[in-house]
Amino acid sequence: MKSFLLFKTKFKHNKMRLFYEFIIRFFLFVFLQAFIFNQLEISPYVHVMISPLYIMVLPFDTPVIRLLLVSFFLGLCIDSLSNTFGLHASSLVVFAYLRPVVFRWFSPREGYDSIKTPSIFDMGNSWFLMVFGILLLFHHLWFFVMESFSFKELLLILLKTLPSTLLSFIVCIILQTLFLKKSK
Repeated sequence: MKSFLLFKTKFKHNKMRLFYEFIIRFFLFVFLQAFIFNQLEISPYVHVMISPLYIMVLPFDTPVIRLLLVSFFLGLCIDSLSNTFGLHASSLVVFAYLRPVVFRWFSPREGYDSIKTPSIFDMGNSWFLMVFGILLLFHHLWFFVMESFSFKELLLILLKTLPSTLLSFIVCIILQTLFLKKSK
C-alpha cells in the first residue's frame, strides 16, 4: 500500500512538472516568434515560423479540443504582439486540426506509445520529417493564402510558402535538437 501511494505521489508530481514545462514552453514560443523570428527580415518571401513546433510536440493523447484551444491561444498571443490580425491563430488551428489526421496516416502498426512525444528523438527522423513537413507545409500555405486572401496571387503564395516552409523546418529541427530531450 505504501509503495502504491509513493507511485501515485510521483505520478502527480511528474504530471505537474510536465504541465509547468508546457506553460513555460508556451510563453517561450510566443516570445521567440513575436519578438525574434517575426522581426527577421531575410527576404520579402521568407518568414520563419516556429510556433507550429509547440503544437507538434504536445503529447499524442492530447484531446483534439484542447489541441485546438491551445493552438488558438498561442496564435492569438503571437498575433496580438505582431499585429497580424489572426493569421497565426487561424494557421495554428488548421495545423492542430490536421495533426490527428496526419498522425493517423503515419501511425505505427502497434499505435503510438503514450509515454513518447511526437518529437524527432522519440519517433525517429523519417517519421518526424514526413509528418512535421506535411503539417508545416499546410500551416504555411494556409497562412499565406489568408494573408493575400486571394487565389489570384497563387504564384506569390507559392513563392512565400515553399522557402518559408523549408527555412522554418530547418530552424525547428535545430531548436528541437538543442532544447528538447528524449522521453524516458
